[in-house]
Amino acid sequence: MSKQIEMPADAGLLNAPVGQIAANRAGAASVFQSFGIDFCCQGKRTLTEALAEQGIAPQPVLAALLSTAVEPLDDWREASTPTLIDHIKMRYHAVHLAELPNLRNLAAKVETTHRKHPAMPAGLAELLARLIAEIRLHQQREEVALFPLLAQGGGDIARTAIQVMRVEHDDHGAALTRIEAITGGRVTPQGACATWRALYLGLDKFHDDLTMHVHLENNILFPRFETMEESENGSPASGRNH
Repeated sequence: MSKQIEMPADAGLLNAPVGQIAANRAGAASVFQSFGIDFCCQGKRTLTEALAEQGIAPQPVLAALLSTAVEPLDDWREASTPTLIDHIKMRYHAVHLAELPNLRNLAAKVETTHRKHPAMPAGLAELLARLIAEIRLHQQREEVALFPLLAQGGGDIARTAIQVMRVEHDDHGAALTRIEAITGGRVTPQGACATWRALYLGLDKFHDDLTMHVHLENNILFPRFETMEESENGSPASGRNH
Protein backbone atom coordinates (compact mmCIF):
# COMPACT_ATOMS: atom_id res chain seq x y z
CA MET A 1 0.00 0.00 0.00
CA SER A 2 1.51 3.32 -1.03
CA LYS A 3 1.57 6.29 1.27
CA GLN A 4 -1.31 8.71 0.78
CA ILE A 5 -0.21 12.03 -0.72
CA GLU A 6 -1.02 14.81 1.70
CA MET A 7 -3.08 17.65 0.29
CA PRO A 8 -3.76 20.94 2.05
CA ALA A 9 -7.30 21.43 3.29
CA ASP A 10 -9.84 23.93 2.01
CA ALA A 11 -7.76 26.42 0.00
CA GLY A 12 -5.49 23.73 -1.37
CA LEU A 13 -8.43 21.58 -2.45
CA LEU A 14 -10.30 24.50 -4.00
CA ASN A 15 -7.29 25.45 -6.13
CA ALA A 16 -6.41 21.91 -7.20
CA PRO A 17 -7.62 20.29 -10.44
CA VAL A 18 -10.47 17.89 -9.73
CA GLY A 19 -8.74 15.11 -11.66
CA GLN A 20 -5.67 15.48 -9.47
CA ILE A 21 -7.80 15.41 -6.33
CA ALA A 22 -9.56 12.25 -7.49
CA ALA A 23 -6.24 10.60 -8.30
CA ASN A 24 -4.49 11.58 -5.06
CA ARG A 25 -7.16 11.58 -2.36
CA ALA A 26 -8.88 8.40 -1.24
CA GLY A 27 -12.65 8.54 -1.60
CA ALA A 28 -12.63 11.77 -3.63
CA ALA A 29 -13.91 10.08 -6.78
CA SER A 30 -16.99 8.81 -4.94
CA VAL A 31 -17.59 12.26 -3.46
CA PHE A 32 -17.41 13.87 -6.89
CA GLN A 33 -19.78 11.28 -8.33
CA SER A 34 -22.30 11.93 -5.55
CA PHE A 35 -22.31 15.65 -6.37
CA GLY A 36 -22.31 15.11 -10.13
CA ILE A 37 -18.86 16.69 -10.61
CA ASP A 38 -17.05 15.51 -13.76
CA PHE A 39 -13.49 14.64 -12.68
CA CYS A 40 -12.54 12.54 -15.70
CA CYS A 41 -13.24 14.34 -18.99
CA GLN A 42 -13.05 17.76 -17.31
CA GLY A 43 -10.43 16.81 -14.76
CA LYS A 44 -8.20 19.81 -15.47
CA ARG A 45 -10.70 22.27 -13.97
CA THR A 46 -9.95 23.41 -10.44
CA LEU A 47 -12.50 22.47 -7.82
CA THR A 48 -13.48 26.14 -7.56
CA GLU A 49 -14.12 26.30 -11.31
CA ALA A 50 -16.10 23.07 -11.31
CA LEU A 51 -18.30 24.17 -8.40
CA ALA A 52 -18.92 27.59 -9.94
CA GLU A 53 -19.80 26.16 -13.36
CA GLN A 54 -22.29 23.72 -11.83
CA GLY A 55 -23.69 26.07 -9.18
CA ILE A 56 -22.68 23.84 -6.27
CA ALA A 57 -21.94 25.31 -2.83
CA PRO A 58 -18.33 24.61 -1.79
CA GLN A 59 -18.78 23.74 1.88
CA PRO A 60 -20.71 20.43 1.56
CA VAL A 61 -18.22 19.19 -1.04
CA LEU A 62 -15.22 20.24 1.04
CA ALA A 63 -16.69 18.63 4.14
CA ALA A 64 -17.21 15.36 2.27
CA LEU A 65 -13.68 15.44 0.83
CA LEU A 66 -12.08 16.15 4.18
CA SER A 67 -13.96 13.27 5.78
CA THR A 68 -12.80 10.67 3.26
CA ALA A 69 -10.59 7.76 4.27
CA VAL A 70 -6.87 8.25 4.73
CA GLU A 71 -5.83 5.27 2.61
CA PRO A 72 -7.20 4.32 -0.83
CA LEU A 73 -8.58 0.83 -1.38
CA ASP A 74 -7.09 0.59 -4.86
CA ASP A 75 -4.17 2.95 -5.44
CA TRP A 76 -3.28 2.71 -9.10
CA ARG A 77 -0.84 5.64 -9.01
CA GLU A 78 2.01 3.33 -8.04
CA ALA A 79 1.10 0.43 -10.33
CA SER A 80 3.39 -0.30 -13.24
CA THR A 81 2.15 0.84 -16.62
CA PRO A 82 1.62 -2.74 -17.94
CA THR A 83 -0.30 -3.66 -14.77
CA LEU A 84 -2.52 -0.58 -15.02
CA ILE A 85 -3.17 -1.21 -18.72
CA ASP A 86 -4.13 -4.83 -18.05
CA HIS A 87 -6.54 -3.66 -15.34
CA ILE A 88 -8.16 -1.12 -17.67
CA LYS A 89 -8.56 -3.71 -20.42
CA MET A 90 -10.06 -6.40 -18.20
CA ARG A 91 -12.12 -4.30 -15.79
CA TYR A 92 -13.45 -1.70 -18.23
CA HIS A 93 -12.82 -2.44 -21.92
CA ALA A 94 -14.13 -6.00 -21.78
CA VAL A 95 -16.99 -5.11 -19.44
CA HIS A 96 -18.26 -2.21 -21.58
CA LEU A 97 -18.42 -4.38 -24.69
CA ALA A 98 -20.11 -7.20 -22.77
CA GLU A 99 -22.78 -5.05 -21.09
CA LEU A 100 -23.62 -2.28 -23.55
CA PRO A 101 -25.36 -4.48 -26.18
CA ASN A 102 -27.75 -5.77 -23.52
CA LEU A 103 -28.51 -2.20 -22.42
CA ARG A 104 -29.22 -1.26 -26.03
CA ASN A 105 -31.63 -4.20 -26.35
CA LEU A 106 -33.38 -3.28 -23.09
CA ALA A 107 -33.69 0.32 -24.27
CA ALA A 108 -35.26 -0.78 -27.55
CA LYS A 109 -37.76 -2.94 -25.67
CA VAL A 110 -38.71 -0.11 -23.29
CA GLU A 111 -39.11 2.37 -26.15
CA THR A 112 -41.35 -0.06 -28.05
CA THR A 113 -43.42 -1.32 -25.13
CA HIS A 114 -43.90 2.07 -23.47
CA ARG A 115 -43.93 4.30 -26.55
CA LYS A 116 -46.96 6.23 -25.25
CA HIS A 117 -45.55 6.80 -21.77
CA PRO A 118 -44.47 10.45 -21.23
CA ALA A 119 -41.23 9.35 -19.53
CA MET A 120 -40.27 6.89 -22.28
CA PRO A 121 -36.54 7.45 -23.08
CA ALA A 122 -37.00 8.23 -26.77
CA GLY A 123 -33.84 7.77 -28.81
CA LEU A 124 -31.91 5.94 -26.10
CA ALA A 125 -31.47 2.70 -28.05
CA GLU A 126 -30.12 4.58 -31.06
CA LEU A 127 -27.75 6.59 -28.86
CA LEU A 128 -26.45 3.42 -27.20
CA ALA A 129 -25.95 1.76 -30.59
CA ARG A 130 -23.79 4.67 -31.74
CA LEU A 131 -21.92 4.66 -28.45
CA ILE A 132 -21.16 0.94 -28.75
CA ALA A 133 -19.60 1.52 -32.17
CA GLU A 134 -17.59 4.51 -30.93
CA ILE A 135 -16.32 2.75 -27.81
CA ARG A 136 -15.42 -0.41 -29.73
CA LEU A 137 -13.31 1.61 -32.21
CA HIS A 138 -11.81 3.75 -29.46
CA GLN A 139 -10.77 0.76 -27.37
CA GLN A 140 -9.37 -1.03 -30.40
CA ARG A 141 -7.15 1.97 -31.13
CA GLU A 142 -5.92 1.95 -27.56
CA GLU A 143 -5.28 -1.79 -27.36
CA VAL A 144 -3.68 -2.20 -30.78
CA ALA A 145 -1.71 1.04 -31.05
CA LEU A 146 -1.50 3.25 -27.96
CA PHE A 147 -1.18 0.80 -25.09
CA PRO A 148 1.74 -1.14 -26.64
CA LEU A 149 3.55 2.18 -27.16
CA LEU A 150 2.98 3.15 -23.53
CA ALA A 151 4.13 -0.24 -22.29
CA GLN A 152 7.37 0.33 -24.22
CA GLY A 153 7.96 3.81 -22.77
CA GLY A 154 5.82 6.21 -24.79
CA GLY A 155 7.34 8.83 -27.08
CA ASP A 156 6.13 11.52 -29.47
CA ILE A 157 3.75 9.22 -31.36
CA ALA A 158 2.20 8.08 -28.10
CA ARG A 159 1.75 11.65 -26.88
CA THR A 160 -0.02 12.57 -30.11
CA ALA A 161 -2.28 9.52 -29.78
CA ILE A 162 -3.07 10.47 -26.18
CA GLN A 163 -4.36 13.85 -27.36
CA VAL A 164 -6.74 12.07 -29.73
CA MET A 165 -7.90 9.69 -26.99
CA ARG A 166 -8.62 12.64 -24.69
CA VAL A 167 -10.85 14.21 -27.32
CA GLU A 168 -12.71 10.94 -27.74
CA HIS A 169 -13.09 10.69 -23.95
CA ASP A 170 -14.77 14.10 -24.08
CA ASP A 171 -17.16 12.66 -26.65
CA HIS A 172 -17.94 9.77 -24.29
CA GLY A 173 -18.63 12.27 -21.54
CA ALA A 174 -21.02 14.14 -23.83
CA ALA A 175 -22.82 10.85 -24.49
CA LEU A 176 -23.28 10.33 -20.75
CA THR A 177 -24.79 13.81 -20.54
CA ARG A 178 -27.24 12.97 -23.34
CA ILE A 179 -28.19 9.75 -21.56
CA GLU A 180 -28.90 11.78 -18.42
CA ALA A 181 -31.16 14.10 -20.39
CA ILE A 182 -33.03 11.35 -22.23
CA THR A 183 -33.65 9.32 -19.07
CA GLY A 184 -34.38 12.19 -16.71
CA GLY A 185 -31.36 11.39 -14.60
CA ARG A 186 -31.90 7.62 -14.89
CA VAL A 187 -34.91 7.79 -12.56
CA THR A 188 -37.63 5.29 -13.42
CA PRO A 189 -41.26 6.46 -13.26
CA GLN A 190 -43.60 5.12 -10.63
CA GLY A 191 -44.82 1.66 -11.55
CA ALA A 192 -42.05 1.05 -14.08
CA CYS A 193 -41.77 -2.52 -15.33
CA ALA A 194 -38.85 -4.81 -14.49
CA THR A 195 -37.24 -4.22 -17.88
CA TRP A 196 -37.28 -0.46 -17.40
CA ARG A 197 -35.81 -0.77 -13.92
CA ALA A 198 -33.13 -3.19 -15.13
CA LEU A 199 -32.23 -0.77 -17.93
CA TYR A 200 -31.69 2.17 -15.60
CA LEU A 201 -29.79 0.08 -13.05
CA GLY A 202 -27.51 -1.04 -15.87
CA LEU A 203 -27.08 2.56 -17.02
CA ASP A 204 -26.16 3.54 -13.45
CA LYS A 205 -23.38 0.96 -13.46
CA PHE A 206 -22.21 1.94 -16.94
CA HIS A 207 -22.08 5.61 -15.93
CA ASP A 208 -19.93 4.83 -12.89
CA ASP A 209 -17.72 2.38 -14.80
CA LEU A 210 -17.07 4.74 -17.70
CA THR A 211 -16.36 7.62 -15.33
CA MET A 212 -13.74 5.60 -13.43
CA HIS A 213 -12.35 4.16 -16.66
CA VAL A 214 -11.71 7.60 -18.15
CA HIS A 215 -10.39 8.84 -14.81
CA LEU A 216 -7.73 6.12 -14.71
CA GLU A 217 -6.58 6.97 -18.22
CA ASN A 218 -6.89 10.78 -18.18
CA ASN A 219 -5.63 11.42 -14.67
CA ILE A 220 -3.24 8.54 -13.92
CA LEU A 221 -2.04 6.70 -17.04
CA PHE A 222 -1.74 9.46 -19.65
CA PRO A 223 0.03 12.07 -17.48
CA ARG A 224 2.93 9.63 -17.03
CA PHE A 225 3.81 10.19 -20.68
CA GLU A 226 2.55 13.68 -21.47
CA THR A 227 5.20 15.33 -19.27
CA MET A 228 7.88 12.69 -19.72
CA GLU A 229 11.33 13.78 -20.82
CA GLU A 230 13.53 11.34 -22.65
CA SER A 231 16.97 10.67 -21.25
CA GLU A 232 20.02 10.92 -23.48
CA ASN A 233 20.02 7.20 -24.18
CA GLY A 234 16.34 7.23 -25.13
CA SER A 235 14.96 5.55 -22.03
CA PRO A 236 11.98 7.19 -20.31
CA ALA A 237 12.66 9.43 -17.33
CA SER A 238 9.47 8.20 -15.73
CA GLY A 239 6.47 6.07 -16.52
CA ARG A 240 6.55 3.15 -14.07
CA ASN A 241 7.09 0.56 -16.79
CA HIS A 242 8.39 -2.14 -14.44
